[in-house]
Amino acid sequence: MPTDRLPEGDEKREAVQSMFDTIAPRYDMVNRLMTFRLDVRVRRQTLEAMNLKPGSTVLDLACGTGDFVWALQKEGHHPIGIDLSYGMMAAAPDEGDFVQGDLLSLPIADASVDAAVCGYALRNLLELPAFFAELARVVKPGGRIALVDVSAPENKIMKWGFDIHFNKIVPFVGGLLSDKSAYSYLPRSVAYLPPPEEMLQMLRDAGLANPKREQLTLGIAQLLTADRP
Repeated sequence: MPTDRLPEGDEKREAVQSMFDTIAPRYDMVNRLMTFRLDVRVRRQTLEAMNLKPGSTVLDLACGTGDFVWALQKEGHHPIGIDLSYGMMAAAPDEGDFVQGDLLSLPIADASVDAAVCGYALRNLLELPAFFAELARVVKPGGRIALVDVSAPENKIMKWGFDIHFNKIVPFVGGLLSDKSAYSYLPRSVAYLPPPEEMLQMLRDAGLANPKREQLTLGIAQLLTADRP
């Protein structure tokens, strides 16, 4: 992964896939350590916001090692994990329904799932409008989507602490425990994210209804939700 600039186009796709294949073996351990397990709380809040019906079939997009898959299974749902990185799925701690695939061209039939969730991957995609269009295609009418990614807190003191942690501590600790170039890229990749209002408009343009955004865990994460009309 280049350290002097952010890759674009096919270079970005290949770099992201290679990066996650590389960091997969220690990804969960490093993630829990650097987030102080706040990622667990965010997943719980995300699933609560989805308000799923019992036994729902749910896509976990950019599933990684399957955190949302396991959480959904515990609640009695039927998750399908999809990720570009085979290495991440291979590092999953348990068996599950995993499929290697590109989120911009999902190997899923039209209107075939009840909901979709995506955790911390929006900034790694090549095109958000194309991804949102795929969500609108595969989710059944009446279904729901929930998308989580990082966010800078609005509170000045919180933002100061967030900047130090995310831009200094994360690259340092990640470099010690895993891959230095990968954990230098991850904080900088936030620059790929459009402004919140722009993302909400993208969801509307894709044909999704009631798009909303809220900040979680004192503003260090953002949750986008929308419905399939």
